[in-house]
Order: sequence, then structure tokens, then C-alpha cells
Amino acid sequence: MQEVLLSVRELCTSFRIDGQYYAAVDSLDLDIRKTEVFALVGESGCGKSAFALSLTRLHNPNYTTITGTVGFGGQNLLDLSEAQLNKIRGGRIGMIFQDPIAALNPLMRVGAQIEESLSYHTGLGKSDRKKRAIELLTEVGMTNPALTYTQLPHELSGGMRQRAMISIALACKPDLLIADEPTTALDVTIQEQILDLLRKLQSETQSSILLITHDLGVVAEMADRVAVMYAGQIVELAPVMKLFQEPRHPYTRSLLASIPNMDQEVNRLHVIKGVVPDLRNLPRAGCRFSHRIPWIPDHLHEETPTYHEVSSGHFVLCTCYEEFAFSDAN
Repeated sequence: MQEVLLSVRELCTSFRIDGQYYAAVDSLDLDIRKTEVFALVGESGCGKSAFALSLTRLHNPNYTTITGTVGFGGQNLLDLSEAQLNKIRGGRIGMIFQDPIAALNPLMRVGAQIEESLSYHTGLGKSDRKKRAIELLTEVGMTNPALTYTQLPHELSGGMRQRAMISIALACKPDLLIADEPTTALDVTIQEQILDLLRKLQSETQSSILLITHDLGVVAEMADRVAVMYAGQIVELAPVMKLFQEPRHPYTRSLLASIPNMDQEVNRLHVIKGVVPDLRNLPRAGCRFSHRIPWIPDHLHEETPTYHEVSSGHFVLCTCYEEFAFSDAN
């Protein structure tokens, strides 16, 4: 088995709303192995981005509490000072944010933003930093890297901004790359180019990737293992092919059933009833998905859901998976 790079235990991220704290990530455990692509999937509002930002404590501490353990390089990242953490963020851990136009500094030229990371984490001189920045822009597929180096973010297209952000994230050859919805808002052609780029760079650098997405097609293309997240919890964890071939949790099966399939003739797509609950109304006991499958009797859900290993490396939360079937109404 591959060596573990990042080990998360009992991670709980809570946000303050009207004076009270509510957990968006609730007692989450997972490991990311060296050189693997680990995907985290689920609907919007399930806690995926909250989890990603918690790993390097990028939430506003005035409105957020984070507890648990994030083991990386023999240290708990949650115990480090801001100065210690800054040596890891952008260095050993790179991040591709969900919205590049918001993540990039609108007043700094692209080259300067890449060099900023190199200046902080490496001993390169100014001329070497510029050379490395142009090399990175070349590696991410910019057609005119020397020109891009001098441009401001608003002068770039959406795909180019995404590539620029990837070059910043990869500048210091991180051990772990966190990619939060890296293809959101891009057209299909550009999406595929970005995914090809991530595959190529990951193969060359042997880094690990935590891929945050709601797109199961991207997961099938990219991931080695995948965790399905719902309402702040991991409800299923499996090798990627096992998950697609033998999904077990009702939520996973519902997600897969809602994807159009060209090989099957159906009158309408499956629709998952209801929505992810608001944090303030999220049930903290029992199966959190039960209200969206009301035709499943209460006794098939565990009062305190636990993980069940249904095959090697394949874990499912709660016993409701054992007798789950889709309602005739769906």
C-alpha cells in the first residue's frame, strides 16, 4: 500500500451564524496517499470546499473554529503558528481555487504573482525567478508565455486565468495539490485541456492531488480513490472503479442515477428529492440522508451511523444501503 501523505482525523469545521457555531465538516476522517489522485464529490453545500480550506486554515478565524488533526510531514497543521503554516502553504501544499478571477490579485501582473511564491519559498534570485515563471507558464500551455508574464488577470480568458493559477500552485513543486472545482465555468474543450494538464503535471512531479468536484465524469477520468460527501460527512469511500461499478450508499446511487446515460432509454432523469439541509437545520443524529429517501423505513437506518467495509477499501456509512431501492415515484 502507498505511504500516507495527509492524514485527517476527527476534523470539525464550524461556522458562526447568529452567535452560534454549526459544523459544516463534522468529525471527518480520511487519508490521502503519496502520488494518488483522491477525489471528494458531492452536491453544492455538502462541505467539500469548507473541508479543503480547513486543511491549511484559510477560513476567517473570527467566524470559524477548526478542531481535530491534519497530519502532514510529521506535524499537525492545526497546531502550527501562522508563520510556520506559511512555509507550507504555497510550498509543500499548493491550491487551485474555485474562482481564479477572485483568487488572482487584479493589480499584480501574472509573472509577479508567480514570482511572489518563488520568492517566499525558494532562494532563487530575481532573474532566475523570472526564468522559472516563464517556464511554468510554458508548462501549463500558454501560447505566448512571455506576454502572459506581463499581463494582468483581466486581460486573460477564463481558461488562461485557470492555467495561470495552476502555474502559481505548482511553482514550488508541492507534495500535495488541492484542486477545488478546477474546471468550473469553463467550456467543455477547455475543461478537457485543464484535466489533461493536471494529469501530465501530476505524472511528472509525482505529487498527490485532492480533487474537489461535483462532476462525476471528471472523477471517472482522474481519480484513483473517491469519497462521497453529504452534509459534512463521508458517506462512501472506495477505489474509483469500484464506486462506479458497485455504488452502495443511497446518496451515491442517487447521484449516479441522475447522470444522463446514452446507452439507456429513459423518459426522465432521476431527481434526488429535497436539498442539502441548511447548517442550522441539519440533523446531527441518525442518518442525515434519511429525509431525502422517506420511503425507506426508519429501522433500516442506524441511530448512530458507523462505517461498514463492504469489500476491500470500500466503506459505506449507515446500514440503510442494505435494503435501499429507488421509489417507483422516481
